[in-house]
Amino acid sequence: MKTVFSGIRPTGNMHLGNYLGALKNYLILQNQAEHKCIYCVADVHALTTMQDPASLHKNSLNLVKDWLAAGLDPQKSILFIQSQVPQVMELYTYFSMSTPLSWLLRVPTFKEKVKANPENANFGLVGYPILQTADVALYKTDIVPVGEDQLPHLELAREIVRRFNQSYGEVFPEPQAKLTQVPLVIGLDGKAKMSKSLDNHVEISLSEADTRQRVLTAVTDTLRIKKSDPGHPDLCNVFSWHKFFNERNLTQISFDCQNAAMGCVSCKQILAEAINDELRPYRQRRAELSDDLVIKVIKEGACQASELAKQTIREVKQAMGLV
Repeated sequence: MKTVFSGIRPTGNMHLGNYLGALKNYLILQNQAEHKCIYCVADVHALTTMQDPASLHKNSLNLVKDWLAAGLDPQKSILFIQSQVPQVMELYTYFSMSTPLSWLLRVPTFKEKVKANPENANFGLVGYPILQTADVALYKTDIVPVGEDQLPHLELAREIVRRFNQSYGEVFPEPQAKLTQVPLVIGLDGKAKMSKSLDNHVEISLSEADTRQRVLTAVTDTLRIKKSDPGHPDLCNVFSWHKFFNERNLTQISFDCQNAAMGCVSCKQILAEAINDELRPYRQRRAELSDDLVIKVIKEGACQASELAKQTIREVKQAMGLV
């Protein structure tokens, strides 16, 4: 059985990019008998930028609630919060002793974040890839579901694991990427990847009315000036969303757009209804989940993850001569 690991930072409620790019893939992997799935709320990773403690705690609980509402099953997958398994910080320290600083400084996202926030170039940001590697390696992970934009991060993790194994023996498998079915979801602005920080996202837990309002702000075909102008579906980000939520009507929507039989506002209204139709069962289940149940799932998941983590740390310390 192959071990699957993935984590999401609790920096806010899940949005459609998370839902399409990660969560739906989590469900597919969970329901395949050949996989043991471990999914983590990466709250320590979130601390590379200043977080309000109360919000971080709330966001962590809400993220697990989103997972449960979407169908992740604690009887099939281990669901836990990163900071509740402290062995990850221990492995992070051990990996940091054998990882060249030059590897970390060349990471493109580190350079981008420092350029955007030079006052926040903290040690945790530099060491972020090592902590990511510790997350994956602690559970002897074989498969990491990622989008194409995350492949360089996983390759660095493989390099860190490979160097450790060369120095101390074959302790860890080298994790392999499994590309998500939806590699990239562009946000409401039609330009950048959907992101909470860019406010171009649509949260999956919004009400139907709020979802409709957010979708109506989406940028459409910029070449279409008047409703009577023919549209260009292949250039329209809203049409790309229809591929995810309205596949059965895709041909008709494309035809109506190209022939100016449907305006952009109507197109967005149809999209909003399709999104709400898909998310309605999820939202109903989410409303029925209590915080007590979520906390119970998190505690049980942390216990399961801790057992695996303790065994790995014993092997690591023995290999390094620390026992």
